Amino acid sequence: MKHIAVLGSTGSIGTQTLDVVRMHGDQMKITGLACGRSVGLMEKQAREFRPEICAVYDEAAAEELKVRLADTEIRVVSGMDGLIEMCSMPSADIVVTGIVGMIGIRPTIAAIEAGKDIALANKETCVCAGHIIMPLAKRRGVRILPVDSEHSAIFQSLQGRAGSKIRKILLTASGGPFRGMTREELAHVTVKEALAHPTWSMGPKVTIDSASMVNKGLEVIEARWLFDVDPDQIQVVIQPQSIIHSAVQYEDNSVIAQLAVSDMRIPIQYALTWPMHLPSPAAELDFAQMTGIEIGVPDDEVFRGLPLARQAIRTGGSMPCVFNAANEWANAWFRKGKISFLQIYDIIEETMAAHHVIADPSVEDILAIEAEVDARCEEVYGK
Repeated sequence: MKHIAVLGSTGSIGTQTLDVVRMHGDQMKITGLACGRSVGLMEKQAREFRPEICAVYDEAAAEELKVRLADTEIRVVSGMDGLIEMCSMPSADIVVTGIVGMIGIRPTIAAIEAGKDIALANKETCVCAGHIIMPLAKRRGVRILPVDSEHSAIFQSLQGRAGSKIRKILLTASGGPFRGMTREELAHVTVKEALAHPTWSMGPKVTIDSASMVNKGLEVIEARWLFDVDPDQIQVVIQPQSIIHSAVQYEDNSVIAQLAVSDMRIPIQYALTWPMHLPSPAAELDFAQMTGIEIGVPDDEVFRGLPLARQAIRTGGSMPCVFNAANEWANAWFRKGKISFLQIYDIIEETMAAHHVIADPSVEDILAIEAEVDARCEEVYGK
């Protein structure tokens, strides 16, 4: 029986994690759930899975949940301390970090320090704190198991590697809803259009990141830490059907790839069942119905999120944190209709140019940088 705590249980990754647990209830048990403020859904999840602890970041929402669950023995905790307590709970074997944003960094570190394996879906953890997270996990003997579909595909393609050297990681991207568009066309796209992803169902922030291809830049940074490779060994390729989820090219130039339907429950489940592949709630990939697989390359002149991310990871230190924080602010501002789509790139680039790099930022530095970037963006672009 694997005991699982889910950080971000009411979001896209969290709800799909619970789909996997439903299918494998004889082998998996939920011991902890955490969310931001979605009390209604959290109550339903808590009553179904009966965890020991429910953590709600918003304290007022936590008080409401306490009232709703008063007839149960489930303990409700709140705030950052509550998230950390849930991720560190003694009964959990593995923590699924499905929460979005830098809010996930401290709970993830706490889980690692408590000896929990991490099913990693929170990009910011590696993007901003990979230099802290990966050495800490190694010291604690903790496995970091990637949940993101592309990183899971790379991870699966590395099984049985037996010391073989990697020549290249082929990180795939669907290209999003604006694949093939020019800068002139992107200047007029709407939030609704950006949220209409052709193959994946994701939360709004991640969906906008996919449209801008900033998400692929974040994934390049993440892959650098997860797989200990040089950024120049990571090649992004466009695969619009999202069938090839990523691949690894070895020194003999053979390429091993992972293919599946576009369903996040496959990589989520593999992180929970590694090294086993078990029956999945996802559909089968039907080769008889496939009409072809397209491959292309990203247009870095149009979708500038990717080259800006490469610039950030090559600079190193605190720059990836600035890249991430500036994008978070710009992404939210675009979703509010306050800026145009192309301004997302301008804000990231200008914020990075204004930053004085910290060579080895601590967690406190990282969180302070996020606050500084927010304040600067608000002052310069928020009026």
